[in-house]
Amino acid sequence: MTRVVITGLGAITPIGNDVDTFWENMKAGVSGADYISAFDASDYNIQIACEVKGFDPGDWIDKKTAKRLARSTQMAIATTHQALKDANFKVTEENAKRVGIVINSGGGGLPVMEEATHKLLSSGPRSVSPFLITSIMMNAVSSMVSIEFGTMGPLNSSALACASGNYALLDAYHIIKRGEADVVISGGAEAAISPVIFASFARMGALSPNNMDPKRASRPFDKDRDGFVFGEGAATLILESEEHAKARGATIYGEILGGSLTSDGHHVTAPKPDGSGSGEAIKRALEYCGKKPEDVDVIFAHATSTPLGDTAETVALKNVLGERAYQIPITGTKSLVGHMLGAAGAVAALAAVKSMQEGIVSPTINYETPDPECDLDYVPNEARPYKADLALVNAFGFGGHNCVIAVGSYHENGTGQNGTGHKNGAA
Repeated sequence: MTRVVITGLGAITPIGNDVDTFWENMKAGVSGADYISAFDASDYNIQIACEVKGFDPGDWIDKKTAKRLARSTQMAIATTHQALKDANFKVTEENAKRVGIVINSGGGGLPVMEEATHKLLSSGPRSVSPFLITSIMMNAVSSMVSIEFGTMGPLNSSALACASGNYALLDAYHIIKRGEADVVISGGAEAAISPVIFASFARMGALSPNNMDPKRASRPFDKDRDGFVFGEGAATLILESEEHAKARGATIYGEILGGSLTSDGHHVTAPKPDGSGSGEAIKRALEYCGKKPEDVDVIFAHATSTPLGDTAETVALKNVLGERAYQIPITGTKSLVGHMLGAAGAVAALAAVKSMQEGIVSPTINYETPDPECDLDYVPNEARPYKADLALVNAFGFGGHNCVIAVGSYHENGTGQNGTGHKNGAA
């Protein structure tokens, strides 16, 4: 049976533009939230976001090409450079047909379209770039990465809103399981902090209005949570068949054990209050992997810091995992990096890999006032030493998309796939 392993990581985030910086800040509980610098937000009722700082696309792509790409695509190319270097893998003429790409985005190049519209209205049609279409098309992120590195294997891109990053990893997993590729470059990228898009999210009531204290605004599962903080960034994970990885002497960080997709069929932005849609995704992910609730060691929650979302996720976890739900550390990465939309799941999966590698769970920061409806262990405010072999990564998106993946630590004899879940004395 083909096992799908993880051999390379790359990250551009609001708390670090490489994997090591990102992870050190995750463990330290550093928030990436601040006042918006991408545009003048002085007229907006919400003025905070988790922006990527200090990212220069020219460090990764020639400047002429970079100008023709959306920021999300620039970041995806950068994180892919990082991940391929980390994996010690190069795409060559000989292997290109066996290398695939699945990098997803929720909004793609929408900010580029926004900017082009302003130019059209102010300066006429000749001001619109001939490269507009190829920078805003939803498949631009994955296709431009393919062109940059010369891959010729399966190439896919799907938009599942905030579940896009998770689904990229699940799609890549199945491509390798089906034998269509030996290596798949996978992940998510998003960069949508622009005037119109931000205004719409603010008008929707989805964002935290805490302008007074940006770094304390994102507070998943806290009773006083009042919305998410808009984020941006990208993460790339190199997935590979175990056989291929071992044959080339790759360092293996972990493995994808499988996952599932379900839908809510309920509301375009709100989750089902009973958590039945997301709960079904959790249940099916465990069934696919042949796992039971007691096998789950840690959960990287969707946890957007919205009143409805965090409650529904808690209900879903309790419904599926039963009493075991109270014994599992559950962490909310969005408390630190904000909601990176289509990149969120990929970043959380990367954090799960690092967590299992180092035996430490990153904290959910800003957790101060317990909510009686959210009564599980959310790893409040401080990282925790904790040995884990199986992590669930949850991602739930607008439109009712639910995608849950299972990430395991790697054991050559396969014991990581059949762990008891009792490494830390839990019953």
